[in-house]
Amino acid sequence: MKSRTRHVLFLAVAIASGVAVAAVDGAPRLAPAAHPSALPSPADTGVQAFVGARIFDGTGGPVIDNGAVLVRDGVIAAVGPRDDVEIPAEAWVFDLTGLWLLPGLVNAHGHVSGDREAILEQLRQYAYFGVTTVVSLGGNEAAGFPLREEQASPTLDRARVFLAGPVLSPGSPAEARTEVARVAEMGADWVKIRVDGGLQGGAKMSPEVYGAVISEATARGLPVAIHIWELEDAKGVVRAGGSLVAHSVRDGRVDAELISLLRERDVCLVPTFTRELSTFTYAERPAFFADPFFLAGAAPPDLDAFLTPTLMQQQREGAAAAFWRQALPVAQENMRLLHEGGVGIAMGTDSGAPTGRWEGYFEHVELEMMVQGGISPEAALLAATGVGAGCMGLAGEVGTIAPGAWADFLVLGEDPRADILNTRQIHSVWISGNRVR
Repeated sequence: MKSRTRHVLFLAVAIASGVAVAAVDGAPRLAPAAHPSALPSPADTGVQAFVGARIFDGTGGPVIDNGAVLVRDGVIAAVGPRDDVEIPAEAWVFDLTGLWLLPGLVNAHGHVSGDREAILEQLRQYAYFGVTTVVSLGGNEAAGFPLREEQASPTLDRARVFLAGPVLSPGSPAEARTEVARVAEMGADWVKIRVDGGLQGGAKMSPEVYGAVISEATARGLPVAIHIWELEDAKGVVRAGGSLVAHSVRDGRVDAELISLLRERDVCLVPTFTRELSTFTYAERPAFFADPFFLAGAAPPDLDAFLTPTLMQQQREGAAAAFWRQALPVAQENMRLLHEGGVGIAMGTDSGAPTGRWEGYFEHVELEMMVQGGISPEAALLAATGVGAGCMGLAGEVGTIAPGAWADFLVLGEDPRADILNTRQIHSVWISGNRVR
């Protein structure tokens, strides 16, 4: 996959009342009397101020008009109306007047894999699209653990990653405890299991086994994400103490019992509609293969080589494709019912697993599909920011524009609450206060 890393060099452009001002529109302008070497840089001062934007802070509170965000050493120090935030003289000030600033998107169900360089490339691609945090729920992630340890840094220039380690499939309670211990020793943030047997009718994980996984993980302070697609399995894993339903219920309409279980136990659901989409959208050449937003940031060099006759035939005629095509509207309706019932919904895509679930781009498609499923653009944005971060145990760290959180945010040209497609109107992306796009 071709590289999508974007490195931006900032120049100071003026000095006004002792405050350096930097351009963020891609065309730095240097004041005649000032030379870049004479001005403080973010690396030297550790202080930045982003002013003038309308701020959607991810908390569910009102938009802040003409806002200001003060950043120290990559962490948000203050946020509020511009007149209420004191900006130190040594700060670099970035004027975002006329733009929208919101938290970087949190993908509650993605995947990273490969060696260090491959994972870095994936995290940079996520970041290019404004996805600044990825929870990788299982896979070949060993090289990701050192990257996670390096990300508490004011110099970070790619998406943050949190990891589940390998997806566990124990055959007995004793094996379940052993496998959880192994994942815990790896330093995983989550435990991930699959309960259902798949469309081929494989054996399900029994309640005794998944109960042992959840019990052992809970004793070790680890949350458990569970892959399900049937209603009764969703109820069972929540009753057993599971922390996250990692996919939609697709075999029928959710009922009051599940809604009550999820709400009372504070368990969230991740819809992953684009997981379903990826199983049938390549039956024909998808429209997004002509989308400049996709082509600029996610497309491989040769799309025709990806779209093979075999793949297209499988997605036109295969039983799996037919099943997931029919399951998608069921899943969308269930998301709406759960949201209306007060259940936390986190945005996630299952992207990054097989080729064709495009990191970064599919998160924007997921948001569109969530709105198509019956929730408001604002609710979808919260699922991808503050609510989603809370579902993944990351509240206060990412997902909100609030003091103490990392300065990871997305700047847009238009209001995403008015039209969810406006999340694609990306002006810039910032991680730890560093512009990565």
